[in-house]
Amino acid sequence: MKNTKTNFKTIDLVYIAVFAALIAICSWISIPAAVPFTLQTFAVFLAAALLGGKRGTLSVLVYILLGAIGIPVFAGFSGGVGVLFGTTGGYIIGFIFSALIMWLFEKLFGRKTWALVLSMIVGLLVCYAFGTAWFMFMYIRTSGAVMLSTVLGWCVFPFILPDCIKIFMAFTLCKALRKVIKND
Repeated sequence: MKNTKTNFKTIDLVYIAVFAALIAICSWISIPAAVPFTLQTFAVFLAAALLGGKRGTLSVLVYILLGAIGIPVFAGFSGGVGVLFGTTGGYIIGFIFSALIMWLFEKLFGRKTWALVLSMIVGLLVCYAFGTAWFMFMYIRTSGAVMLSTVLGWCVFPFILPDCIKIFMAFTLCKALRKVIKND
């Protein structure tokens, strides 16, 4: 019995590490557009949906900690606390809130399809809210006053459709892979 429990914990650590690496890889994938898009949010949603709230949130936390200590896991092969304290760092920190919200929905409603989709949408909205508030705070501190509508035009509106597509992709892939990934 002890071996089974030890193996399960080892599997948990492997899943967390693999998904932290997946989030990093997806942050490096940039889709060129007027505002370039990465696949970070896709990987965050996939991690929390597929691994479950606890392991998914831990994989996001590991990803952020790796970036915070300077490993170039963030978009554009960047890393360091300077990225987190920059204007867009709030969106990266917001990934933790997205995963936590998905975990909360999982605890409250189980792993029902509607709960999973709704948790991704609410998680995205919370990430937008936290990231936008952080962006405004940092921007005002360094560059002066800016209107909320302007910041939303820069940081949210261009990303809504691509992020909805990422949610759909994460949901679809999660449904297909749930049979393979063991979850508690």
